[in-house]
Parts: sequence; C-alpha cells; structure tokens
Amino acid sequence: MKTQHILKFMGLMALVQSIVLSGCKDNVVLPYQPIDSYTQIYMPEAVNGPVVKTLKITDSVQTLIYGANYGGQDYPGSDISVNFTVNKALADSFNVANKTNYPVMPDGSYTLSANTAIIPKGKVSTTPLTISVKTNGAGAMDALKTYILPVGISGNPVKVREALRTTFYILKAQPDFNDYPNYDRTNWAIIGFSSQEANGEGPNNGRAVFALDGNTSTFWHTQWSGASPGPPHYIIIDMKEAKTVHGVSFVGRQADGGGKPNEVNIQVSLDNTTWTDAGTFNLLNNKDLQKQFLPNGFKSARYLKVIINSAYNGSYTQVAEFNAF
Repeated sequence: MKTQHILKFMGLMALVQSIVLSGCKDNVVLPYQPIDSYTQIYMPEAVNGPVVKTLKITDSVQTLIYGANYGGQDYPGSDISVNFTVNKALADSFNVANKTNYPVMPDGSYTLSANTAIIPKGKVSTTPLTISVKTNGAGAMDALKTYILPVGISGNPVKVREALRTTFYILKAQPDFNDYPNYDRTNWAIIGFSSQEANGEGPNNGRAVFALDGNTSTFWHTQWSGASPGPPHYIIIDMKEAKTVHGVSFVGRQADGGGKPNEVNIQVSLDNTTWTDAGTFNLLNNKDLQKQFLPNGFKSARYLKVIINSAYNGSYTQVAEFNAF
C-alpha cells in the first residue's frame, strides 16, 4: 500500500514537471539582425533634447560645443567622415512640434569651426568643435530675442541615428543690469499723460512730473478727485535727445495699498509721431526698484510712452520713480 502511494506521487511530480517545462518553452524566433545594424553615429548634444543657453551680451565671442559620437560593437575599424550643416528648414518643424515661434539665428551672428570632422579609427568621437556666437556689434543677434540654430550631421559609411541627427540650440543674449546705469534725467520733460491727480495729493505730489523728480516719497497718481478714469494709463516723456534705450526702471509708491503697476507696455519714438512697440512685461507688487530690459530688444528713441495696462488692486495707478537705461 505504501509502495502504491509512492508510485502515484512520483507520477504526479512527473506530470507537473512536464507541464512546467512545456509552459517555459521559448517559441519566439528572432529575425536575423546583423551587428552592423546597431552601428550608428549621432550628436551627443542632442541626447537630452534642445540645448538652451542664455549668453551674456559682451564684445567677446562666446562658444558652444558640438560634435559626433560613434555607437556600436567595438571600435570603428576605419575613419568615419562626418559632415555638419545648419538646416534652417528644420526650425519650422521644431516650432510646429513645440508650439514655439523661434526665428533662425541671423547669418553672420554665428560661425561653425568646421563643417567636416573625422571619428578616427579606434576612437568613438570627433574632437570637440565650437560654434562662435556674436552677442554685440555688427551682425550680432538681437538682445533678449530667442533664436534657434539646428545643427545636423550626415556620415559615410555609417548610418546616422535619426532621433539624434540634429541638435537644436535655443539661444538668447541676456545683458547684465550692472552694465547699464540709469540715464541722467536732468533735462527730461513730461509732455503728455492720460490723467494726473493735480489737487487731491497736495501741492507737491500726484502730478506726472513727480515720477521724474528723484524723490521716492513723491509720486505720479492718476486722477481720483472729481473723476477716476480706468486703464490704460500713460505718460509721455521727452528725453530731449535720441538715446539707445536698453530698458526701463520703476519704483512703486512707498506705501501699502493698490495701484502699483502690473502689466506695462513701452512705446518708443524719434519724432513723437511714429511709435514703435518696445514690448510688454509685468512688474511685481512691491516698493522696490525694478529694472526691465525692453522685451523687443534695444531701441533708438527720444520719446518714451509708458502705458500701464493694469495695476494691482485698483483701476488707478501710481509711480514714485521712472527711469531708462
């Protein structure tokens, strides 16, 4: 009887083992894939997506790195020639895919150190190459404007990995505020405004001229006595001579409460007739000095129109000090 139980147990174990082995059988047949299909060249700078750089505006040329790498089994058995080109047409496809509108870097604002390079036999990369970028002077990129530069590769005889064929450089030239002191306002004049509070703030306050008097205790306040016009509010300033305007600065009224500028638009003109949009930006709701570069780039101007489209916690606005640099 005991022997029969043992035989049944051994038969059951054999059945289980048969089922397990049958279930683990690998029926997948992989297609033939030669080693050469894994051998590709690519741009290592493209691995993490676009290369985003903010450059300082300076007279010195600044550089970015580019190159090509080899990927595959072992090392290349012969030299691999790689060509580098700026494919401007790819900027459009990038902008569509990323919902951006970056213009291509202007011709003359950049130079590739080489259009061809070699990945030597037994090596896995070209020597590092450089893109020289001009941020100041003739032919330079515009300040504060974001550009795109698509640099791509082709090679012989090795295939290119399509996903890493092109490096998209996203570039902007950002000035340093410390390099741009405020202009002397001695001869500046207010020649127009939307409204001002000529009476309610006392004899030495409220009027538009107090935005230029160098005293943060005084301020321009839009009208509230007798009428209270809503935004947009504006003042027009004559600097008495044409200057390159890089940006503007504001100091809010040195008191708590509403009325400090929020959304601001700057218009510039050389003749007080034809105006150019220099850009729109937002200020913080505080009493501090706030400096802003013109979003649309540096402008030549004699006249400035400061338009306050909205203010914090109020339909009126008030500004202690305004300047340009």
